[in-house]
Amino acid sequence: MASAVTVRDYTDADWAQVWPIIEQVVRAGDTFPFPVDLSEDDARAIWLENGPVGRASVAVDGDRVLGTAKMGRNRPGPGAHVSTASYMVASDARGLGVGRLLVVDSIEWARESGYAAMQFNAVVATNKSAVRLYESLGFTVIGTVPRAHELPSGERVGLSIMHLDL
Repeated sequence: MASAVTVRDYTDADWAQVWPIIEQVVRAGDTFPFPVDLSEDDARAIWLENGPVGRASVAVDGDRVLGTAKMGRNRPGPGAHVSTASYMVASDARGLGVGRLLVVDSIEWARESGYAAMQFNAVVATNKSAVRLYESLGFTVIGTVPRAHELPSGERVGLSIMHLDL
């Protein structure tokens, strides 16, 4: 990974580069539990609606967006002390440390925001690179819902719930 890659807050000008990343990931249907026919308008609403205490970010190398993250409260009310986050990385930037930068940044954001923990609700169990990354940063799989995600092949695989105390 180039040392020039940084993570910063998302701005509206980033959408033109964020949408193709989201579109590529969800159309593949194998690593993210969003509908494969997700429209751009729906994607924008989902990715950028992070509540009053949420955030969206991008990993950039100069003007090029390599990946994006969204984060916020996992649940309202009595569960509002637990954060959550989601990440997507451009296919040609995978394996270069971009995902790690986004995850570390979101963990730091959650700590600074006063969250007690971070929880991922639906990590596709066959997304081994994501699971390895999260585990290397201290997350543990606390449960897996069997056959909860259908791959494009029709095979049904588990969705793991992962947790990190902050």
